[in-house]
Amino acid sequence: MKIDLDSLTPKQIVEELDKYIVGQTKAKKAVAIALRNRTRRQRLSEEMRDEVAPKNIIMIGPTGVGKTEIARRLSRLCGAPFVKVEATKYTEVGYVGRDVESMIRDLVSVSVSVVKTELQEQVREEAEKRAEEALLDLLLPGIGKPPAAPRGAGAQPLRVEPSAAPVTAPSEAAPTPARPATASSTREKFREKLRAGELEDKTVEVNVTSSQFPAIEIFSGTSLEELDVNIGNLGNIFGGRKKRKKTTVARARDILLAEEMDKLIDMERVTEQAIKRAEQMGIVFIDELDKIASRQNVSGVDVSREGVQRDILPIVEGSKVHTRYGMIDTSHILFIAAGAFHMSKPSDLIPELQGRFPLRVELQALTSEDFIKILTQPRNALIKQYEELLRTESVELVFDETAIKRIAEIASEVNSRTENIGARRLHTIMEALLEEVSFTATDIQGQTVTITENYVDERLKDIVEDQDLSRFIL
Repeated sequence: MKIDLDSLTPKQIVEELDKYIVGQTKAKKAVAIALRNRTRRQRLSEEMRDEVAPKNIIMIGPTGVGKTEIARRLSRLCGAPFVKVEATKYTEVGYVGRDVESMIRDLVSVSVSVVKTELQEQVREEAEKRAEEALLDLLLPGIGKPPAAPRGAGAQPLRVEPSAAPVTAPSEAAPTPARPATASSTREKFREKLRAGELEDKTVEVNVTSSQFPAIEIFSGTSLEELDVNIGNLGNIFGGRKKRKKTTVARARDILLAEEMDKLIDMERVTEQAIKRAEQMGIVFIDELDKIASRQNVSGVDVSREGVQRDILPIVEGSKVHTRYGMIDTSHILFIAAGAFHMSKPSDLIPELQGRFPLRVELQALTSEDFIKILTQPRNALIKQYEELLRTESVELVFDETAIKRIAEIASEVNSRTENIGARRLHTIMEALLEEVSFTATDIQGQTVTITENYVDERLKDIVEDQDLSRFIL
């Protein structure tokens, strides 16, 4: 559910995140305050607004504790332009890989999409009327339009007559209304049928714009982002060709509605608003930041890692980035970074980049009690998911409280013995536990399957006891 960012208080933001993420109150509060400060800054005077810099955040914690989930839920929650990127996808300038500036281009593209959708909703009513008229033209070609002027010698007097005195020739005007009246009544009958949904499966021919670009060879060393900016206007040179396509009325309505909305929207206005919103309210979530940290006494590819940090630095500090929609200033974009930092630490980042992330929040490892909450409390709790999945096969799945507790204990135990992958361990355990039920669901339709503590121990006994086997399966 997307809520207007202006109306969200920090407490409400935390409450929304609590519906899907267990614990991690410190991280939720830090993110909530950072989001609210975006709104507060917009209410300042223009002079003061430029002086208030965003307080970027680093979330530190082991995998599977909710860092990425917080980012996902934030993107769905707020109406601000939001993009999530992986730091490991970027390379230093001169290496093969994505340019770090592409994260800002992605943000602007998201912003354009958000603004365009908002403006489309404003003109939807008018666009629907126009699309309906266009559909009627397709269903009734030539009907309802004014009769064409006759060719030959009599064509010129008819052209002059309307400007002179249209009421002076009643005898000549008498026959003409009959045809438009009949056409109009036919058109209205079809309009009623169209609105009643009686013509949805009827086939019509509609013009569809075909935007096919010529094949272009990409030379080594040229990034796709740069190429995208340089040839962005090739469509205007080659033009979009129209082609006739047979389709149903239902599909034609969608095509015509999209075309009419595009006609009613001023793309210059969309671009202007999108760039402004990305600059003032944009949020970039950089995951796996620890993977580009340069560890001590390591050489080789770490040179490139440090290079990525140096390339990210000016973007976080504030710089101008060229996009297909124009220049964008990154000075007031909020950056939220996350990483496990189990092989490195934040101090391994270059000092300048550390200074640009003044807030650091540590997320705690999950306990057995946390696993119980994760299994039962969130709206998308794992147990609820499996219950709904098997309900589609007419199988009722029931979990005892003792079974849920035992599942949580096993997840915590395996995490402590092997790699700690947090809540992701629950996915593998639940799949192993319910494998037989899922496999035979079609054979036991209409039955109720109760998962007890004994059932859990029986299904997972060999895996839990055999540590070598659990390393591969769990």
